[in-house]
Amino acid sequence: MSTLYLGLDASTQSLSAVLIDLDTRNAVCDISLNYDETLPHYGTQNGVLDNPDPKIVHAPPLMWAEALDALFDTLKAEGVSLGHIRAISGSGQQHGSVYLNAGIVRALSNLDPAKSLVQNLDGVFSRNTSPIWMDSSTRVECDEIRAALGGLQATTRATGSTTFERFTGPQIRKFYKTQPDAYAHTAHVMLVSSFMASLIAGTVAPIDHGDGAGMNLMDIQRRAWHPRALDATAPGLSDRLPPLAASRAVIGPVSRYFVDKYDFNPQAQALVWSGDNPNSVIGLGLIREGMVAISLGTSDTYFGTMKFCQTDPRGEGHVFVSPTGDYMTLLCFKNGSLARDAVRKAHGLDWDDFSRALQSTPPGNDGKIMLPYFEPEIVPNVLVPRVHRFDLDERDAAGNCRAVVEAQMMSMRLHAEWMGVRPSAIYATGGASVNPEILQIMADVQNCPVYPFEVTNSAALGAALRAAHAHLNASQDTPWEDLIAGIANPLSASAVSPSNPAVYDALRKKYAECEQSALGI
Repeated sequence: MSTLYLGLDASTQSLSAVLIDLDTRNAVCDISLNYDETLPHYGTQNGVLDNPDPKIVHAPPLMWAEALDALFDTLKAEGVSLGHIRAISGSGQQHGSVYLNAGIVRALSNLDPAKSLVQNLDGVFSRNTSPIWMDSSTRVECDEIRAALGGLQATTRATGSTTFERFTGPQIRKFYKTQPDAYAHTAHVMLVSSFMASLIAGTVAPIDHGDGAGMNLMDIQRRAWHPRALDATAPGLSDRLPPLAASRAVIGPVSRYFVDKYDFNPQAQALVWSGDNPNSVIGLGLIREGMVAISLGTSDTYFGTMKFCQTDPRGEGHVFVSPTGDYMTLLCFKNGSLARDAVRKAHGLDWDDFSRALQSTPPGNDGKIMLPYFEPEIVPNVLVPRVHRFDLDERDAAGNCRAVVEAQMMSMRLHAEWMGVRPSAIYATGGASVNPEILQIMADVQNCPVYPFEVTNSAALGAALRAAHAHLNASQDTPWEDLIAGIANPLSASAVSPSNPAVYDALRKKYAECEQSALGI
């Protein structure tokens, strides 16, 4: 019998499943259902509901439950051996919250396989919609919570991040302030991850440390609810939150609903779920300190792994708990591919021309520096967009091409220094990771090898690997290195090694001074 482990990912736009077979080291199933296409009756666009206020972004939690039924219906119809699955875990879009009344406990424990999940959950929501990570309507609540905790640095030290509009704590506070009666009828506040895990397990699921760290409510050092943060958010909140748990915690057997309806093994284990970012750390194989992934997309994202907890005194970076038990950080740079594309278009180049421009210019660009804030920037915090050039002519096409890439890599290096850990290996993903010239600059700036990494559903894959790790370690010690071998590995044959690191060691000081000048520091 195959040894199968299932990972699910309830993302913003879709519900995905990755099924791995540890005997063959293969993903035997990789499927996604788009909410808009599969469940059009919810009226979502890109997985979210329309709202006249662009700052308010919600989604219907019933849609995620119905998607779970639809996904398992599809898997069963395609002949997937659901009965061979040993354990299930999952990933939920981080920061989204679900609000339920006291009826949820009875509903979960009595899920009727003759009905759909939507029918089983009738009447259990105290709030019919869920604010998600795209919501930015809680600026006032962020300020209130941060002030109560003693300011930006104190909040960051306490919870791992300063307050952000999308984080769950400020969202809960706004709900309490604007809908006090609905809050009073709320018995349970869940995350997307713990809500979906509760459906799988048939009981109220814990929130894992990784996703709990994205709420501005968890003590990042003690990995327990932070009493002052709870008090600053809403009254009686501690009674409404489930317990926190380690990422490898087993909730119990899969609910009889899935056994009777979809032929799951009654001994299959339901694990706690986590957020998409912690799951992606595992799906990308970032299991040791110093391992980093850089995603080169519309925005560029820097994921790093560190053994000991360090927090960013500037409040730019986030610290979560990794499923390995270590810590992870996340830095998001809004001006990613949109800045590279803006430079390319400004000089009438195609991407081959852009690559030739990088080839024709020297490492360090003869000291020519750009700060490419074409849009408001997250890291560093730049509210008013403006492109700054130092010793760089705007008409210099090749110089501007190199300057934008070098600036992005130098910014990552500079703004990750608070971690106290230099990267030992970088896994590059995203559209621009196919460009060898960009990867060479990345390797030189960071002075470590860069490995292209082909990623598909990394969060769902990470969830499947988490399920396998927890299940196997119940009976024998299974190191993460052994578990991910052959499953979550980069394209090692295509590694890019640093060739000019000294140039960027010297350039770092000038780049930092240019940034300070531009920001008025």
